[in-house]
Amino acid sequence: MSEAREFDLIVFGASGFTGRLVAEYVQERYGTDGGLRWALAGRNESKLEQIRDELGIDPGVAILKADVTDADSLRALARRTRLVLTTVGPYQLYGEPLVAACAGAGTDYVDLCGEVAWMRQMVDKYQEQAQSSGARIVFSCGFDSIPFDLGVWFLQEQARAKLGAPLPRVKGRVRRMKGTFSGGTAASLQATLAAARDAEVRKLLVNPFALTPGFEGPKQPPAAEIEYDQTLGSWAAPFIMAAINTRNVHRSNFLLGHPYGEDFVYDEMILTGPGDKGEATAQAVANDRSLTGDKAPKPGEGPGKEERENGFYDVLFLGETADDRTLAASVSGDKDPGYGSTSRMITESALCLLRDATDTPGGIWTTAPAMGDKLIRRLEQNAGLRFALED
Repeated sequence: MSEAREFDLIVFGASGFTGRLVAEYVQERYGTDGGLRWALAGRNESKLEQIRDELGIDPGVAILKADVTDADSLRALARRTRLVLTTVGPYQLYGEPLVAACAGAGTDYVDLCGEVAWMRQMVDKYQEQAQSSGARIVFSCGFDSIPFDLGVWFLQEQARAKLGAPLPRVKGRVRRMKGTFSGGTAASLQATLAAARDAEVRKLLVNPFALTPGFEGPKQPPAAEIEYDQTLGSWAAPFIMAAINTRNVHRSNFLLGHPYGEDFVYDEMILTGPGDKGEATAQAVANDRSLTGDKAPKPGEGPGKEERENGFYDVLFLGETADDRTLAASVSGDKDPGYGSTSRMITESALCLLRDATDTPGGIWTTAPAMGDKLIRRLEQNAGLRFALED
């Protein structure tokens, strides 16, 4: 990609709640004197100027007008920068014109998408063009699915080094989590439910291998009911993000050439504790419909700074080799998952593509094969994440 482009990074959607957090983090971490040429883009220039002023961003950071309903404006945007970071969702409603613009211009792209059927449609339509142009398009660069995709990759790398074998069975278990899901996540889920009226979309949504075109692996655990995990001594409930995270983990295995094995089995659940209380909590989690009801958070809404700063998450990954040896790892974050941590993860993904993973070729990627340990290092150094083996 041409180094002569005007910008390294454009934050598209900076007037939204999460986009504003991204802009704030870019300013705090990288500013305007660290060699990063960046700009803010969206449809409302005056609102972006107001946000730039409120966040104390240098007036030299450009404000660019672009609209998801104006494909020409998106093509012009893509030609001016090395990478576009977009928080404008739901992506199945607003995302394709920007993906098309970046794939055509050879411009890198990162987003927060958790919409499996749309992602598969984008793979089918733009993979070859992205490979030809050199555009690295990476979906799901937030809480869905970085801690999970990179968590499994980290565990598998450790297994190869310490056990000399892959882990064909891995369980992802959320041990602790404090924070809220974003309004964008709720909007994406609601848009997905609406799209599921289409039979082809429904087929993709229920297929664990929806993102591995031409490959179907073994039957996967449904993880749709509560269960008692004897190994961990805890009840477990279905985890709402599993439907996207598991698909991304399988795509990573696919893109890497199946180092986890073609017989790889993976599921995710959330632990709720032992005894009657743990069982009752698991049942309540399984029956929760808060992200699809009238009280779901709306795009543009979100928690205050104190709530974001006090959030956290801790995810356990338990792996087993074909000969029953085990290995465990964890991924933790020190901010709330939906906002504080997500805004840092997507920004560091963008910077990793620009500065570290420069040899990754064009195509539509997941985070593990595109960036792997390079992104883990960034997340640990800058974003408050920790990847560790468990005793």
